[in-house]
Amino acid sequence: MWDPKTYLTFADHRGRAFFELLARVDAAAPRRVVDLGCGPGNLTATLTERWPDAVIEGYDSSPEMIAEARELGLDAEVLDVRDWHPEPDTDVVVTNALLQWIPSHATLLRSWPAALPSGAVIAMQVPGNFDAPSHMAVRSLVVEEHWRDKITSLRDAKSVLTPEEYATLLTDAGCTVDAWETTYVQQLSGDDPVLDWITGTALRPIKAELTDTDWQAFRAELAPKLRQAYPQRADGTTWFPFRRIFAVATVR
Repeated sequence: MWDPKTYLTFADHRGRAFFELLARVDAAAPRRVVDLGCGPGNLTATLTERWPDAVIEGYDSSPEMIAEARELGLDAEVLDVRDWHPEPDTDVVVTNALLQWIPSHATLLRSWPAALPSGAVIAMQVPGNFDAPSHMAVRSLVVEEHWRDKITSLRDAKSVLTPEEYATLLTDAGCTVDAWETTYVQQLSGDDPVLDWITGTALRPIKAELTDTDWQAFRAELAPKLRQAYPQRADGTTWFPFRRIFAVATVR
């Protein structure tokens, strides 16, 4: 279960990658724009401003997120991205911080260009921080004996490909590709800001597997590991480097 309020705690930081991605999309007047993994819809809403004449659709597997998106007046539906099939007039497909949750997403990316019209754009972004200190701290904790049998849903550092691998995959699928990566050095505030950040995303499957008591115990054990990896500065803020991987593919 996704918690939209927890996710939106860092809305400005999470939104930066979305806007960097969309800035590289060259589509003057798309007929239909689809946001796969639209979340609470705050970013999807900006698509209606950029392309007011397009049909804007949002899909997400979380009913909680879709409820938030509909509150914004968006055409949003609950759907597993693996079951999505584009309408013939789909000219832009956006998938922002979604595909890392799907182990088979390379297969999806190979299949979409053949189902889209020539000139259509696929714009994707995934986090590339699975080997970062934050995730290493989580992995070191879940393998400890008292957690090993309670937690099974941890992704490893191979959850996403490299920019070159995405570029190769999409080029071979019939696209012209622009791929790159960016590391944002984010300045977070609070006593445990990195813990709060990953609670809204990476720790969500772990939280779902634990009782409330175990979840609080897990957080209490993880917090000092993260404070050591990301020390607080004298001004009370914390630097949190976050790598993102992007690709914008135009169907030939």
